[in-house]
Amino acid sequence: MSGTYKIIELVGTSPKSFAEAVRAAVNEAAKTVRNMGWFEVVDQRGRIEEGNVTEFQVTVKVGFKLER
Repeated sequence: MSGTYKIIELVGTSPKSFAEAVRAAVNEAAKTVRNMGWFEVVDQRGRIEEGNVTEFQVTVKVGFKLER
């Protein structure tokens, strides 16, 4: 399975979980990026307001095969 691949970096957010933040990033990218094949979580963080976790944030690298 030879070919050329590109990697993009995305940040996803969710009020529910890190997993949901990953899904949000990939689902949004899927609207304009074709041939996505894998992702790698490179960072996780969140927002705290008044002592409560209010947002989960992830940075993901997404790989996709370039079309010819």
